[in-house]
Amino acid sequence: MECTVSWTGGLNTRSAMGFVAETGSGHTLVMDGAPDADKPENGGQNLAPRPMETLLAGTGGCTAYDVVLILKRGRHAVQGCSVKLTAERAQTEPKVFTKIHMHFTVTGKGLPPVAVERAIALSHEKYCSASIMLAKMAEITTSFDLIEV
Repeated sequence: MECTVSWTGGLNTRSAMGFVAETGSGHTLVMDGAPDADKPENGGQNLAPRPMETLLAGTGGCTAYDVVLILKRGRHAVQGCSVKLTAERAQTEPKVFTKIHMHFTVTGKGLPPVAVERAIALSHEKYCSASIMLAKMAEITTSFDLIEV
């Protein structure tokens, strides 16, 4: 797996902290820093997600993918899955994630709560590389709502 991240600022101070990532799978992702009122040349323009937001979003995508796949493989009628991640960061540098809560909303027909709970646990404990990696630094908790359709 590879990715190339390039600074888009260069001589253009209007995009002082913008970056474009080109992934090995041929996709691009734009990131930007937060505006800095005291030193605008050191801040971004709020035109795209922050790199840490992107890390959090990738973790959500990784675990949601697992949950859907595990439920489908179990022949459950899953029709929707979303996960809201809420994170806390350290107050001092490096401002790593210290706590992450993942709240899943799973929609389907006749989904047993125990199957959803198991899918989330398997993702968190065995399959989701991103959340397992982050769990080495942050306390990760989960919860879920089940919506019958």
